[in-house]
Amino acid sequence: MENNRKPTLSFWQIWNISFGFFGIQYGFGLQQANLSPIFRYLGADEHQLPILWLAGPITGLIVQPIIGALSDKTWNRFGRRKPFFMMGAIVGSVAVLCMPYSPYLWVAVGLFWILDAAMNTAMEPYRALVADQLPKHQHSLGFSIQTFMIAFGQILAGLMPLTLLYLGVSDQVNGSSVPEIVKVSFVIGVFAILGTAIWTWFTTDEHPPSIAQLESIRGDGRGIIASVASDLSMALKHMPKELWKLWWIKLFSWIAMPIMWQYLALSIARHAFSAPTPESEGFVEGTAWVGTALTVMNLTTLFVSFCIPKLSRVASLKSIYGYCLLIGGIGFVSMLLFPSLEWTLICMVLVGIGWAAIVSVPFMITASVVPENQMGIYMGILNAFICVPQIISMILLFFIYEPLLVGDPRNALALAGVCLLIAGSLCSKLEGKK
Repeated sequence: MENNRKPTLSFWQIWNISFGFFGIQYGFGLQQANLSPIFRYLGADEHQLPILWLAGPITGLIVQPIIGALSDKTWNRFGRRKPFFMMGAIVGSVAVLCMPYSPYLWVAVGLFWILDAAMNTAMEPYRALVADQLPKHQHSLGFSIQTFMIAFGQILAGLMPLTLLYLGVSDQVNGSSVPEIVKVSFVIGVFAILGTAIWTWFTTDEHPPSIAQLESIRGDGRGIIASVASDLSMALKHMPKELWKLWWIKLFSWIAMPIMWQYLALSIARHAFSAPTPESEGFVEGTAWVGTALTVMNLTTLFVSFCIPKLSRVASLKSIYGYCLLIGGIGFVSMLLFPSLEWTLICMVLVGIGWAAIVSVPFMITASVVPENQMGIYMGILNAFICVPQIISMILLFFIYEPLLVGDPRNALALAGVCLLIAGSLCSKLEGKK
């Protein structure tokens, strides 16, 4: 009944709620496009990259469910979700500022842990804020706008290195230091993360909780740690069956996506620019082109994100989810056909269709089946469903990259495609009309 009392919001009110999400995604876009090259500049080998990327899913697995449970039980003069996303934005912006200036590999890895913990602290409250503020009939629009923010933020982050090259920022590198174009991109990221979070802070007033929610917030005197642990345990015990079905889809989806972030830049440099190492001529330019490839993907995602609410009126979410994942899988596998930059960009259009569904449909499904007073904790658990597969992916790739994938990043991307094809086929198990 609570949802019936929520006012219908205008497009720009929903936009303001999610605008801070844009800055967080700009930070993630910088990370996705530049982290593997940064690790390579600082001396990491290709087969080590999956292990070095473990910070992201491990911090997400720990941080997001806890932040979700804590924010469910928070209400003060600053709000429920707002204190958490602002704290994450402040810490994350500091880590973004420092990352490309790392003198050693271990410093960059340490800052990556801090950055991802901060980003995960901010991201889950943005997801829950949409479900908190919007009536159910606007959930699909709200999460689609967040998908737009994901795409838009990552588009700008991906284009930044080539834009700076065009503006004359130096791309000189000696094989063991981070080029100036990457450093400037990250400094711009600080302003994006903080500026958009401040915008959402001042333009969005959170709805006060109901009497029942206030009683839940006050708790039973067990203390915050015991209370959060108990809430997590009960949420898992009573989790809707639909979320367990989502787990298997997200397992294969999120084994696939980290492979793209780790190896797409290196695949472009190796196969389109004949530059397999940081010392090779063309390596900087080749890895910079990953930003354009991700931009093509995210432009497609941006377009598809606004089609999904309309499609959901005539087709089930499970059908939309399944077909999008199958198309994304075909895009990854097709990269094996030709070793050219142009073909990679064409394939990234297909990947973008799959990505649009990955970052929107599961949240729409979750918001429709979980109790409103547990929205934060279940959004956190849903994001943990993202983190566990990533951990599996990174450990698996560490062991099979050389012996099974013959040390070729294109073969790793093909494996990602197979995983998305499996995920798409599993969508038939979800509830909903045929």
